[in-house]
Amino acid sequence: MSFEHPNSKGRNIRDVERAIMARPTEHDSPNLDLDRMGMMLDLLGHPEHSFRVIHVTGTNGKGSTARMAEALVRAYGLRTGLYTSPHLERINERIAIDGQELSDEDFVDLYQQIEDFIAMVDDRFAQQGRAPMSFFEVLTAMAVWAFADAPVDVAIVEVGMGGRWDATNVLDGDAAIIGPVDMDHMQWLGDTVEQIAGEKAGIIKPKSTVIVGAQPHEEAVMPIIEQAVREQGAPTLLRDGNELEVVSRMPAVGGQVATLRTPQGLYKDVPIDKFGEHQAHNALAALAAAETVIPVNGALDQDLVAEALSQVRIPGRIEQVRTSPTIIIDGGHNLNAAQSLRSAIEENYDFKQLVGVISMMADKQVEDYLGLLEPVLDSVVVTENSWKGRVMPAEDLERVAVRVFGPDRVVRRDRMPDAIQTAVDMVDSEDQTGVGYGRGVLICGSFVTAGDARTLLAERPNPDLAKPKAERA
Repeated sequence: MSFEHPNSKGRNIRDVERAIMARPTEHDSPNLDLDRMGMMLDLLGHPEHSFRVIHVTGTNGKGSTARMAEALVRAYGLRTGLYTSPHLERINERIAIDGQELSDEDFVDLYQQIEDFIAMVDDRFAQQGRAPMSFFEVLTAMAVWAFADAPVDVAIVEVGMGGRWDATNVLDGDAAIIGPVDMDHMQWLGDTVEQIAGEKAGIIKPKSTVIVGAQPHEEAVMPIIEQAVREQGAPTLLRDGNELEVVSRMPAVGGQVATLRTPQGLYKDVPIDKFGEHQAHNALAALAAAETVIPVNGALDQDLVAEALSQVRIPGRIEQVRTSPTIIIDGGHNLNAAQSLRSAIEENYDFKQLVGVISMMADKQVEDYLGLLEPVLDSVVVTENSWKGRVMPAEDLERVAVRVFGPDRVVRRDRMPDAIQTAVDMVDSEDQTGVGYGRGVLICGSFVTAGDARTLLAERPNPDLAKPKAERA
């Protein structure tokens, strides 16, 4: 990072995070365009031209696919940049170099390096009566600058929302991945899958290898993607179920083993360190993208592929964080995510009792989401996460949950710590053996919920325990 401009202002990471997150969101801006990002890249001298790009969109699976692609590229010794969203616990999570998120000091320094350019963009647009840079635009500019400064060979970039007008779409993807397209963010992307597909297909560029994941609405979505490929003159289209295939898969301890086929070759018995059929398809898309940007002819090395995919960690996506009882955290918030979560639980766990701790945003398809999970949950504890501006109030969520589960299966706790403790107490009270076997707690409904839960459940060292007994007071 910068030696010329050290942290002379004495800022800490929280100061910078507050400054960034206080900015408007992109979808609150009346100017839905890429003009601010375009000006920022002009001022920075177009650093995005210094690396190759894997660009990832889709309603679900973006973060998982991006992390898998990053691991595959890094396994070949290439330097990687990874940009994902949202963050669960720390804003630093969004930008990583060679698999390591930026330290607090590097994140602060990075912001200060481009802070004056941000002000210049804001001033120019204020003169035109237009909105300043959004928080996501600022973070995207920081990521691009960090990747060029590193420098990285390949940047793996997850779209924030949609595609066409997303801040990341100033990048031209060598590989453009479009994961499953389903209903979500309808108030911004459109109220039909066709409209949403059109927005996500906006990441396709003239030189992109276009990789399309398995589509739950294939007949509606594929013609739109194929039209975008033709209009942009993209040279290659790879479709899950056609040019790409999950040949076979079977559950394994801690994840699954899958055989994957791409036009470059057959990858047999690849260990994937995540549960669920959807993660095998995410791995397939990531593999095809890695083949696009890694400079080798033919198939990638089987051992390197296996090593990379067996070690990918994806926080907040069907993540088991505790045993005795089992506690699983999942940040998915739409119907496709709920179905994938339910399928993974049914395939990989044999719960005698599973209690849900659920908090969701008010603008989601809450009743349908709960309905998909109802068969695998014995009861639910409804609560609120920390995003008070968007979260559905616990009393409103309780009314919806009662319609789905019935009054005897619903408990309300307005604070999340109380909700988690209540759920654990419920499974503990039914546990006659005292070892928690076959009993679990599922915390889900939103990435904010997942992040809050990970923070609350984190096991942190107690410095007092490291002292000699005589020094403890």
